[in-house]
Amino acid sequence: MGTVISFFIIVLWIVHGWSLLEFSSVDFSSPVFYVRFFFQMYLSTGLFITAHDAMHRSISRRKNINIFIGTLACFLFAGMSFKKLLKNHIDHHIHPGTHEDPDFTTHSQNFFVWFGTFMVRYTTILQLVVMGVLYNLLKIRYSELSLWIFWIAPLLLATVQLFYFGTYLPHRLPHSNTMKPHNARTLKKNHFKAMASCYFFGYHLEHHASPSTPWWKLYQIKNSFEESASSGKVHEH
Repeated sequence: MGTVISFFIIVLWIVHGWSLLEFSSVDFSSPVFYVRFFFQMYLSTGLFITAHDAMHRSISRRKNINIFIGTLACFLFAGMSFKKLLKNHIDHHIHPGTHEDPDFTTHSQNFFVWFGTFMVRYTTILQLVVMGVLYNLLKIRYSELSLWIFWIAPLLLATVQLFYFGTYLPHRLPHSNTMKPHNARTLKKNHFKAMASCYFFGYHLEHHASPSTPWWKLYQIKNSFEESASSGKVHEH
């Protein structure tokens, strides 16, 4: 099931993005334009969530399939290196919310400072070269305005969305006892809001407690935790 869902998101991102560039025009007065723009942004978020699940080998039982899908999703997202992301993400799960966590900053909890630090850590020269080459190749057929609005802007906003719901909100200080041992907080139980905001990634304590659970099953972990809490049982994270 994980493989099917992953390929569905990847193919839909490609097809919808291509159709925007090929057949749509930038029209800020059109409601349809905004619907399709934000849908492409949402698909871009899903593209990275797919790569993230591949890091935890929760897409398939076969290691090579996870590596292939993760590598493809990372490349399509912004020419990113799956190998580098995997290394940093492992460290993030070992040392969440500490000075040893590559996704965390102890210098400032300001959203913009933290986001800037986050981007500097993850942006590479090779990535910029890849994106530059792709941009200039696509510019042969499509206008620069279309490329910025239909390709680059959705990716940038998806990055902000992923950072806000997947790093900043879950891990920012102060860390309470309810966040132990993962230094992660979670959204309240609202499955529609959780899915719409970031593919259930806001259920972040649940993700850290069960990292092998794919994004589309995190709501089940959320339900299980809350049922146990209401019955007075304690979960071992």
